Amino acid sequence: MKNSKEIDVAQKLIRCKSVAPNIDSALKVVETECKSIGFKSTKLRFSEKGFDTINNLYAEIGNGKPHFSFAGHVDVVPANKKDWAVDPFAGLIKNNNLIGRGAVDMKSAIACFLSATKSYLEENKNFKGKISMLITGDEETYAVNGTKKILKWLKKKRIKVDACLVGEPTNLKNLGDSMRIGRRGGFNGIVEVQGKAGHSAWPNRTINPVSGLMQMLTNINKKVLDKGTKHFQPSIIQITSIDVGNEALNVIPAKATGCFNIRFNTLHTTTSLTKWLKKEFNKVGIKYKLKTYLSGNAFVIKPGKFSELIKKCVKKITRRNPKYTTDGGTSDARFIKDYTNVYEFGLVGESMHSSNERVSLNDLKNLTKIYKLILEEYFK
Repeated sequence: MKNSKEIDVAQKLIRCKSVAPNIDSALKVVETECKSIGFKSTKLRFSEKGFDTINNLYAEIGNGKPHFSFAGHVDVVPANKKDWAVDPFAGLIKNNNLIGRGAVDMKSAIACFLSATKSYLEENKNFKGKISMLITGDEETYAVNGTKKILKWLKKKRIKVDACLVGEPTNLKNLGDSMRIGRRGGFNGIVEVQGKAGHSAWPNRTINPVSGLMQMLTNINKKVLDKGTKHFQPSIIQITSIDVGNEALNVIPAKATGCFNIRFNTLHTTTSLTKWLKKEFNKVGIKYKLKTYLSGNAFVIKPGKFSELIKKCVKKITRRNPKYTTDGGTSDARFIKDYTNVYEFGLVGESMHSSNERVSLNDLKNLTKIYKLILEEYFK
């Protein structure tokens, strides 16, 4: 039996090993599909010193108003074949599931964008508005040469988007259980503790950076930052790496490095968090260097007419009333929110970034129905 359009396109995309910056094959699949529907496509190549040059795609169809945009990314995180039951880039279907890297995050949603738009336009020959695809190849890494610069390009070209839907995986267990109206902030830190190397039998002649680092990380790891807010979970800290690089068991090293990640809500800012980190680290009384990197500030978009429209369409197809959430990591909605009205709805994210990432074929078909219904309701 022939697969539906969204399944076919999702397989094509998964078969592209588009780990950034090598995303061009996947972008070509999207461009080809857009062309077959009638979209006018523009490839946008962005560069910045110190980062990989990345190709992106903006495609549009229609000349009227309002302007509705689907946004997503074709880049994926790496996949170690040894950890998978199948080839992560083969796009295999097994037990009614499409398996592969990007099946959930978020190549399949892009396939659903395309299939839904094609079906909608075939049934609405006198379409008067505008639909666009805003597709980046730089979301999973630094997000420097992706959506942020596409938006600047749109602004320069005076192209106004009235509403945008990002297809990130938003559901926890079942399609239709939640949609995102915001995101927590993402904050990464690297602390390098400087000690004095020497023989472990003579600790009085040394300064042990490992002991100092452990105390510093313990100080922040035990801290309860807050109890959450109306729209946000409590902020959290996770220690993600401790690196000493010591090959000798009887030598106290000269330095030790620790890495951590903070997911924070609107009760905090990068300034307040950095101030707090330094206060806790200074209590230990050892020399250190702290580097911090912000991946995005916390934000929430007030629910309104557009979010309720999405909610209504999801409920009609899935018979579930999606909960408004702000959980998960960061997404490109953090950039789009400053440009237009944006919300997120996609697949079930349970297997994203994991081995044997997979999506139910039924969910793929239903997500296409949801996206099509959103177009129908939006352009009424």
